[in-house]
Amino acid sequence: MLAGLAVLAAALLVFHRAVPNSIGRVGSLLEAFLPWLGLAVVVLLGAALLRRSAVALVALLLPVAAWTSLFGGLLLPERDPGGRDLVVVQHNVSDENADPASTARALAAAEPDLVALEELTPSALRVYETRLGRDYPYHAVRGTVGLWSKHPLTGTRHLDIKPRGITEPWRRGLRTVARTPHGDVAVYVAHLPSVRVRASGLASSWRDESASLLGEAIAAEKRRTVILLGDLNGTVDDRGLAPLTSRLNVAERGFALSFPAGFPLARIDQVMARSATVTGIRTLPATGSDHLPVAARIGLDEANR
Repeated sequence: MLAGLAVLAAALLVFHRAVPNSIGRVGSLLEAFLPWLGLAVVVLLGAALLRRSAVALVALLLPVAAWTSLFGGLLLPERDPGGRDLVVVQHNVSDENADPASTARALAAAEPDLVALEELTPSALRVYETRLGRDYPYHAVRGTVGLWSKHPLTGTRHLDIKPRGITEPWRRGLRTVARTPHGDVAVYVAHLPSVRVRASGLASSWRDESASLLGEAIAAEKRRTVILLGDLNGTVDDRGLAPLTSRLNVAERGFALSFPAGFPLARIDQVMARSATVTGIRTLPATGSDHLPVAARIGLDEANR
């Protein structure tokens, strides 16, 4: 039985895309917590040692190899992008954040080039404009999302990623161009709809639709280099984000689990790029939000100049 469970764990890791999404989006639910299948190896190892089962111990090599292949690289040290890099911070600041001033100070302490924020409220926006404006003279806000930058921004516009089923006012996307020392970079900031785990499964249809609209916009982007920052309400393994992960590079190093802040289980705050490399991602200290901020280093291609 232990050997069979080990084989099952390995199969779920390797063939997670084969788990159907037609009923309750079970496949996406599995993929949201896919790295945690590594805990099954620990439990099965303890049971195998207790039972002194050589067969189970050998079988455990399968899920160990599968997990290492999928996630082992995230544990390696971040590689040096060679000086052509940008540091970015992504944070859902929460519309219930009682201390946006402290949040702004915490984000600026990471000394990023770009700061992307979601769930901005009118009152908090004034605080972020004041606190971040000292070090980030350029900023763009559309609806509840915004970007603060050390570099000039141009061509800012609202990005329509609103699912058809949402009837109330909903503005959660923007596109702009940052004029960096290494060349112009198209920057997208997005906040995709939330997902809910219910008795019937994972409710993610709005999130998936919004991800598809965002993917189409990025595919049509004429700028060679693109950076996407946002609360995407999904992990990079979740097939619901395939319209994005199929077009953009994701972080090479770091888990950076960002949600919920009290006990992070998944990274749903993402940094992705095209014609650039997200060399590493990490979490920053907790703020007044239910998300942890994430900081990433992005290495730009030589051809970007």
